[in-house]
Amino acid sequence: MPNKMLIDASHPEETRVVVVRGNRIEEFDFESQDKKQLKGNIYLARVTRVEPSLQAAFVEYGGNRHGFLAFSEIHPDYYQIPVADRQALLRAEAQEAEDEDDEEAENGEEQQARDRGGRRNRRRGGKNRDRGEHRHTSSENEESPAEPAALEEPAAEAAGSEEAGGVTADASPEDASDVSDASIVAEAVEVETDQETAEESAAETGGGEAADNEDGKPSEGGPTSIAASVEADVISEAVPQADQPEQSGEAASDNDRGMLEDVSASHSDEHEVESVGAEDALEEIRSRRKPVRRQYKIQEVIKRRQILLVQVVKEERGNKGAALTTYLSLAGRYSVLMPNTARGGGISRKITNAQDRKRLKEVVTDLDVPQGMGVILRTAGESRTKAEIKRDYEYLMRLWENVRSLTLQSTAPALVYEEGSLIKRSVRDLYNKDIDEILVSGEDGYREAKDFMRMLMPSHAKVVQPYRDTTPIFVRNGIEAQLDRMLQPQVTLKSGGYIIINQTEALVSIDVNSGRSTKEHSIEETALHTNLEAAEEVARQLRLRDLAGLIVIDFIDMEENRNNRAVEKRLKDHLKNDRARIQV
Repeated sequence: MPNKMLIDASHPEETRVVVVRGNRIEEFDFESQDKKQLKGNIYLARVTRVEPSLQAAFVEYGGNRHGFLAFSEIHPDYYQIPVADRQALLRAEAQEAEDEDDEEAENGEEQQARDRGGRRNRRRGGKNRDRGEHRHTSSENEESPAEPAALEEPAAEAAGSEEAGGVTADASPEDASDVSDASIVAEAVEVETDQETAEESAAETGGGEAADNEDGKPSEGGPTSIAASVEADVISEAVPQADQPEQSGEAASDNDRGMLEDVSASHSDEHEVESVGAEDALEEIRSRRKPVRRQYKIQEVIKRRQILLVQVVKEERGNKGAALTTYLSLAGRYSVLMPNTARGGGISRKITNAQDRKRLKEVVTDLDVPQGMGVILRTAGESRTKAEIKRDYEYLMRLWENVRSLTLQSTAPALVYEEGSLIKRSVRDLYNKDIDEILVSGEDGYREAKDFMRMLMPSHAKVVQPYRDTTPIFVRNGIEAQLDRMLQPQVTLKSGGYIIINQTEALVSIDVNSGRSTKEHSIEETALHTNLEAAEEVARQLRLRDLAGLIVIDFIDMEENRNNRAVEKRLKDHLKNDRARIQV
């Protein structure tokens, strides 16, 4: 059965969109007249209260509640300070953005090199263990070399593995900062330079210890030496003492090296934090570093009744107002325009191919972006031509000119830019080459989808087709029954197992149970099969139910580590296409 996007716009009070792959719903979204999406909208707003204790401001923008604007999300253009000081701040921000781009490019190259090196080391470790076992059996009566030579190599391997682990640990906070929605929570405001200074001093200390070790002097309780001693303790417990005299020094070295690699690999797997997803247009924008503004406090530079141009980055939830930012972004099909962010040719992090990144960098450079603006190419633009990307960029520039002119004519609070109707957002963000057809029920909705597709991707306009049957479009395709089941806490798996989804104020808990799944020959196989199937279904349910925040999944316990890794990999693979950025 072909993959379809079905749009039910037959009733003016509600619009519903689903993406169907085969007979299963993979994406679902809806919009009603009473509840429209605020995220992405731009408002001309007025500051109602400045809160020094939170270093934030509360803003009246036209929503149901006042919005929350953190100090780190206020552009220096709005500071009531001398012009020279403001220009100095803008230059500092531009330099930080440039340094961050360079650092990201270097980190990407280093990560690829580490990945290749890690794979080679794992293969070499397996071969060394096999060779060590062979040597042990063939040379039991041979005289063993001196013990220090046998112990020296594992210690060096331990230090090297700990240094590699340290890189992963240092990278985790950056990944975590990417997952946060535009640094909105005021309590999380930190001084970036303090962190960088601490990291640099730690790196210098680590470098000094490494130099001491090369000179033959023992390191005094440094991180590397502690790690080496810990790894050595693990090895000494894993290898029986009675077997050690029988091994030659070379065999012991190879065996220890193999165990070290296994231990370090398991440690890195346990502590590694990976960010996946971020297919949504606004999620592909890289999180900015928190600016260094020690000399200013919000009460000194922002005043009550001040007028700001703000954008919603997080929807209202419960009793919480929307989170706002003054760093604006306009999303197109292939690119995102940032009108007041001085960042040049940015490329989405999800585009990892070096040749594609180089080609897209040249395309962005040729766009001739005005001074003070920035452009980021989305994942959807990876395989697009220069002409298509340029047309998308010119559309965004015209859109920004309309926003500017409407802002000058408006009185705060006022809406100056709406992210777009659900139909337009779905065509822009959900449509891809895997979708064979877009069926739209409702004449007005069909015309809107057709016209928007013609403007965005003229060659794909024929994909949009009207649905004029008397039977409702969702009933004809069996969608209504699936939507009804989506409201139930229990989801049944094909194998007979099931998952229970409970949503609370603090977190979302998901419990996996085997149920009637008894086809496999052992408990371990049953648990593995059920967990793999549950991992796919959990990723799907997170999208369908629009679940966010802290999500805890209780899979069925398994004894073998390789099975745990297989389940984790399956979950990450199915979360990659999620529109939200997810930290696993």
